[in-house]
Amino acid sequence: MLADHFPLLGLRLTTPRLELRLPSSEELAALADVAAEGIHSPDTMPFIVPWTDRPPAEVARGVVQHHWSMLGQWAPEDWQLNLSVFHAGEIVGQQTLRGRDLAVLRQVGTGSWLGRRHHGKGIGTEMRAAVLHLAFTGLGAEEAVSSAFADSHASRAVSRKLGYQDNGTARQVVRGAMTTEHRMRLTRAAWERHATTPVTIEGLVACRPMFGAPA
Repeated sequence: MLADHFPLLGLRLTTPRLELRLPSSEELAALADVAAEGIHSPDTMPFIVPWTDRPPAEVARGVVQHHWSMLGQWAPEDWQLNLSVFHAGEIVGQQTLRGRDLAVLRQVGTGSWLGRRHHGKGIGTEMRAAVLHLAFTGLGAEEAVSSAFADSHASRAVSRKLGYQDNGTARQVVRGAMTTEHRMRLTRAAWERHATTPVTIEGLVACRPMFGAPA
């Protein structure tokens, strides 16, 4: 089986409402369709790289190419895990967990996007909680970092709800204009105080060497 050679294909996170895992080819196509339909208001741009400004067909193609690229470049010392998020059997978005020199730095970063018609249902909080559980419980992380622009109110609200604290700001150029990036940090102790979402992890043992996780 392909998962014998690439164990990440067998990794699965489940919460009361969601399932997070790598998609099949058909599911990846569905994920691309969700992105092409729109994931944020056109009046805002929540990403440093404005990849959603392209025509819908190019946005969809970019999702597919980025997914394959991150898996193809995977290395235990530098990785990005892009998990598809399923709600009631429907693919609704993507939750990312990334790490670099995890065994030494003990730090992960997160990022995500969600189809617009799925906003406002608490899905964003639950899918972030799932990968934080993977990071802290499964991979031995000591802290998680995230960032969002000043007008990304929903993302910042999710971070605060999960226990993140402000960790400085940075100026970024987006769409040719300056915007403020708010950086946030979650320690293991703060995560333990705020973690309330039950999360089940399957298939992690075979994957641990691929993450470069500490012993």
